[in-house]
Amino acid sequence: MKAVLFCRVSSKEQEETGYSLPAQKKYLRDYAQRNNFSIAKIFAVSESASGKVQRKVFNEMINFIRKNNISVVIVETTDRLTRNFADVPLIDKWILEDESHQIHLAKEGCVLHKESKSHEWFMWRVKVATAEYYVRLLSENVKKGQREKIRQGWLPTKPPLGYKTIGEKGHKIHVIDEEKAPLVKKMFELYATGNYSLKRLTETIYKEGLRNNYGHKVPKSRIHEFLTDPFYIGKIKWNGEIYEGKHQPLIEKETFEKVQRLLKSKTTPKYNKHLFLFTGLIRCKECGGVITWEIAKGRYIYGHCNHYRNCSQKTWAKESEVENQLIPAFENLQIKSHRLAEWIRKALKESHKDEIEYHSSALNELNQKYNQIQQRLDRLYDDKLDGNITEEFYNRKFQQYTEEKEKVLEAIEKHSQASNKYFELGINIYELSQKAKEIYLKASLEQKRQLVSLVFTNLLLDEGKLSYAYSKPFQILFQAVQATNSSKIAKLTKNGEEIFEPSERGYITEQTDDLEAYRPSLLRREDSNLQPRP
Repeated sequence: MKAVLFCRVSSKEQEETGYSLPAQKKYLRDYAQRNNFSIAKIFAVSESASGKVQRKVFNEMINFIRKNNISVVIVETTDRLTRNFADVPLIDKWILEDESHQIHLAKEGCVLHKESKSHEWFMWRVKVATAEYYVRLLSENVKKGQREKIRQGWLPTKPPLGYKTIGEKGHKIHVIDEEKAPLVKKMFELYATGNYSLKRLTETIYKEGLRNNYGHKVPKSRIHEFLTDPFYIGKIKWNGEIYEGKHQPLIEKETFEKVQRLLKSKTTPKYNKHLFLFTGLIRCKECGGVITWEIAKGRYIYGHCNHYRNCSQKTWAKESEVENQLIPAFENLQIKSHRLAEWIRKALKESHKDEIEYHSSALNELNQKYNQIQQRLDRLYDDKLDGNITEEFYNRKFQQYTEEKEKVLEAIEKHSQASNKYFELGINIYELSQKAKEIYLKASLEQKRQLVSLVFTNLLLDEGKLSYAYSKPFQILFQAVQATNSSKIAKLTKNGEEIFEPSERGYITEQTDDLEAYRPSLLRREDSNLQPRP
């Protein structure tokens, strides 16, 4: 008579201590041999596998014995066959369909069949109920442990790529993985440029060397999961809720939030086998459509309008010719006068003093707000201990104050860092503008795209002719360069030499109104994303 064997290891610990699937298979094979059963197939599952996998293997076994007219199923004990009452009707139905159908519970010394005694059927259900109770109790204990772990500020499961787990069982924590963390940071930084689709990012970061914990390529779906995981900024997302984590953040919050905006944006780049210099950067002046770039004649790159809006443009512009029209625009940012260049540096430093005063004032107010919220939390806790407020009121106000406290702390951190970031931004923009052409000519394709996006806005193509505008900070510098030859600027004389800088004292406040508009100090109204600060 043919039989199938069904094996199950109930825990990872059992697998690791010798009570393994191979051991079960040997025991059941010996049982089948002693009872003269020929083995048609062996089904095996570990409970460390997901519930879906376990259910799939069980259903495969039921379908197999029906399709192949197998009369005997051999398992070690009741709880090796099932721990779910939902399976009982399915098993009962199969047993009652034919007198030859049998379930052999090898270690229990019981054979369940159509003619089994009532007490045997009763014991069968009791054992299934006991097994199900054990599983539910185990599940409750696991969830309780997970909630406690989260309350302590630690993720109760494996951390995402870029982190590793250390510590003994029950006391494990997550720390940054020095080997993978730099590549994960680069993954966020590349996507934050806005020049990468998810598919292209997946391919690029794979070439850079990023692998999963098994040494395999990370698929696009997992890359998306990583990019949206707040774990990288010190948060824990669990069952739809966000909790504060104690692990060290790997990604700056500003970068993470920019990535989230790009992921939700409709203008996020789509995957293209060929990435050209001006892909997505230039529009048609007549209809506003994005210029399409493609390889023609097997070697040249051309850009043209797709005439989506009945556009009359006919010229196919060669990429190299469009690029040649853009390069002089970089030269136009260079300040030829050494004296004016030094004056701009001084203006940046002077404006930095104003910025420090602004952030210092904001920090004082925020610290006062933080102390106020902390006092409210202390009073709230005292009222709860004294029984003056309900549990519901306490929880609601505690959550409100905690959220306010978190926002204030974020603002304090932002203002603490903003002053230096602002100054670095102003200096970097100035330094970049003076070497823009040199940097551009030596840059890679990706770096060129980033530089064009940073310096220019409103790039338009009209029958092959390129027009453009500078982004706001570079427009200010361009106007300052133009002003060096303007007759509107009064020339000051010092020791018989013509100079463009004001006197040593009050070099910011005593300049003419005409030059005031060109001051690089206006850059202080830009945040680190080159956006106006409210």
